[in-house]
Amino acid sequence: MKKYFKFDEYGTNYRKETMAGLTTFLAMAYILFVNPNVLSLADIEELPAGVTRMDPGAIFTATALAAAIGTLIMGLVARYPIALAPGMGLNAFFAYTVVLGFGIPWETALAGVLASGLIFVVLTVTGVRERVINAIPNNLKLAVGAGIGLFIAFIGLTNVGIIEADPATFLTLGDLTEPHTLLAIFGVFATVILLVLGFKGGVFYGMILTSIAGMVVGLIDPPSGINGVIGSVPSLEPTFGAALTHFGNIFTLDMLVVILTFLFVDFFDTAGTLVAVATQGGLMKNGKLPRANRALFSDSAATVAGSVLGTSTTTSFIESTTGVSAGGRTGFASIVTAALFLLALLFSPLLSVVTSEVTAPALIIVGILMAANLKNIDWDQFEIAVPAFLTVIAMPLTYSIATGIAVGFIFYPITMLLKGRGKEIHPIMYGLFVIFILYFIFLTE
Repeated sequence: MKKYFKFDEYGTNYRKETMAGLTTFLAMAYILFVNPNVLSLADIEELPAGVTRMDPGAIFTATALAAAIGTLIMGLVARYPIALAPGMGLNAFFAYTVVLGFGIPWETALAGVLASGLIFVVLTVTGVRERVINAIPNNLKLAVGAGIGLFIAFIGLTNVGIIEADPATFLTLGDLTEPHTLLAIFGVFATVILLVLGFKGGVFYGMILTSIAGMVVGLIDPPSGINGVIGSVPSLEPTFGAALTHFGNIFTLDMLVVILTFLFVDFFDTAGTLVAVATQGGLMKNGKLPRANRALFSDSAATVAGSVLGTSTTTSFIESTTGVSAGGRTGFASIVTAALFLLALLFSPLLSVVTSEVTAPALIIVGILMAANLKNIDWDQFEIAVPAFLTVIAMPLTYSIATGIAVGFIFYPITMLLKGRGKEIHPIMYGLFVIFILYFIFLTE
């Protein structure tokens, strides 16, 4: 096992990898509860005529199984400490735009997810996805990593009310006297102290301390009794196989738009996440991602499996950086995370202690760590600085990784050509330039 995952080469061991896998799981365990609420349209009391609601219990089980399967494939095949689960943003598009907005049955929407996954498998096997990622300039890869760092830090800050919306200034400082916000601030300080003192698992230990503190002051309900720890596994029957039985319904203009959107967002969100996690862990070599095709195949296979089980697009999670920051460097960490997702099926009530106040400090700290990528960007070259800066700043401001990538990739060939450095631009970057222009045109329609 140690030889297969090359522990000696990466300077790691079972303890570090196990800690990393657990840290990643805790950072993304929220998806087990958020995804069922989103896909079942739980916040919509009365659905329009003809729109039916997905079974939240089945979605919970599908979410855990899709995450376990995808993460296990990533760990064994690609050997990266990257975990997968149904992606945020894509699940909202699935529920609110496709099902609620377009009025497309959720069964057909799942078939659309399956179609996008199968297309990704083909693009991956033929090496198209890997060639695209390797064609991206290293400066833009660094910008993507830093931008995602700011983005997830922003998510952490807003999830617990440290930063709030404001009608006059768009954003403002939240109420720092609110108990749940104070608990998150405690978590940030605790994690910072641990990391400054040299605790390599500081992010993980900070989450534990925050959970304990929350239970002590009564902000987090501790599990009580056997029913508070072990729960029955909800049936998968309401959603399992619906994507297969309704696959023939995808051949419409509306579904073509839906499938292309699934493809586009997942393609570049995944690319950005893989680059960011690999960069954070020092796994990039000469500006390229080793075994990129295997990692992309794992992501594609997870989407196919998840759609058949009954959930929206399964993708690589940026929260994997929390595990990397805790010392994870190999796929063994992913195996640990996958096992925990399977265990979560039995111990789902126990996950109630992992609230947003617990995960937000981890996201904020990881954002700080990822921002270190900024120092390696060639800021003294203005033609590089412009697309890099726009990539970084657009992600948190537009609340979209894909949009940040699009903005930066549009400006890159423009500034490079104006500087007379057109020969340095890979032909694929010109193709992406056109695609991203069309992407913004499509968004405005």
